[in-house]
Amino acid sequence: MIYEKCREILLKEFELVQNAGIIQEKIRFAVIGREWADFETNLSAMNAIESKLESLENERDQLFSVFKTVKHQQGFSENLDEKGQFYALVSRLPAEQRNDLTSIYRGLKVEAIKLKMANDTLINYVNGIKSTLKEFLDLAFVERGGKMYTKNGTHFSHDMRSMVLNQSF
Repeated sequence: MIYEKCREILLKEFELVQNAGIIQEKIRFAVIGREWADFETNLSAMNAIESKLESLENERDQLFSVFKTVKHQQGFSENLDEKGQFYALVSRLPAEQRNDLTSIYRGLKVEAIKLKMANDTLINYVNGIKSTLKEFLDLAFVERGGKMYTKNGTHFSHDMRSMVLNQSF
């Protein structure tokens, strides 16, 4: 029972993470091509996948809780992280089932790492463009360099006119 349920959850998570990788690639192409409608659509799809993954994670946590309750008398540690709980669970399964679950789990982790790397690459790309544009605008419009604020603390936009300060000694 625990094996089948854990396998089902891991396979669903694996499929969702693979789909997230495909959508991440579409998001990257949308950003590079400046297709903002596609970007919004893919971002919504990514949020839907995130919700499904969160639901599956909760289901897996419940499964680990049930397993912990059943196996508490056999020395199941209560202070294990997710990885430790998983390996504690599969260590009590027959070899064939253990190998199957660990293979799926490792595949899930590899896909998650690929997704994280793709996300980090996209963030670095966007930050690089943002930095380049900021530097260009700072050099092109030197007079707009510093920020000025009103007496109320709100940002005062530059109007590119001369400024006279009233100072008394």
